[in-house]
Amino acid sequence: MNLNKELYSIIFKRKSFHLFRNIGNDSISANDIENIKEIYKTLIPLCPDIKTAIKIVPANETICKRGQQFCILLYSEKRDNYLQNIGYLGEQLDLYLVSQNIGTLWFGIGKTNEPSFDGLDFIIMIAISKVDDERKFRKDMFKSKRKSMDEIWLGEPLGGISDIVRFAPSACNTQPWLVEHTDTLLNVYRYKKQGKRGIMPADKVSFYNQIDIGIFLYFLDLCLQHKDIKYEVQLYTDNGADEEKTLNAVYKILS
Repeated sequence: MNLNKELYSIIFKRKSFHLFRNIGNDSISANDIENIKEIYKTLIPLCPDIKTAIKIVPANETICKRGQQFCILLYSEKRDNYLQNIGYLGEQLDLYLVSQNIGTLWFGIGKTNEPSFDGLDFIIMIAISKVDDERKFRKDMFKSKRKSMDEIWLGEPLGGISDIVRFAPSACNTQPWLVEHTDTLLNVYRYKKQGKRGIMPADKVSFYNQIDIGIFLYFLDLCLQHKDIKYEVQLYTDNGADEEKTLNAVYKILS
């Protein structure tokens, strides 16, 4: 599974446009839309057997009112780890869009008039707008509000990895991940501190946090490959239970 390592540098540029304001008058063109659809076909899934699709619609065809020009609707069949898979694919698309100076926002609570497409179920959307100046993206990622490395990584840190993966985006910035590093193994958990959920409705936390874990696993893979570290991954089924720690993946470092 060889990811596009050129997207690694985009981690440092990416930011969530919670409101698309003061981004200029450039528009996403019909050619841009076709390019996005073609790029999506080239992305590497976390779970290759799960069918997914995207549909790109004008802003007014969803309830998202953040000033965006379009929304990318992500659809999937519902199978084990389908939410992680959508997060993994969606974040690849996210970084590609940013590389094209298209601002993005994962919009979790968004609804659409099309709950199904091509026989697949709507999962989540990404709001997008063209940004006229790349200086309007993130200037210093390390000033972002994130948990400290010690909070999300137990055991010996991996330079250029442990300190970068913590900047993966997540629903309501919940950062629901924990890595335990022992010997050559990285155990990756969906982590939820009991009694805390931020501003999300209680019945939605697990749903969105499973998507978040997929985003995190993509960041982890991209960082490991950027450092030319060889590894193998064993995925585990996450049934969405409301546990403090739910094992999602074990990475075995080979070199």
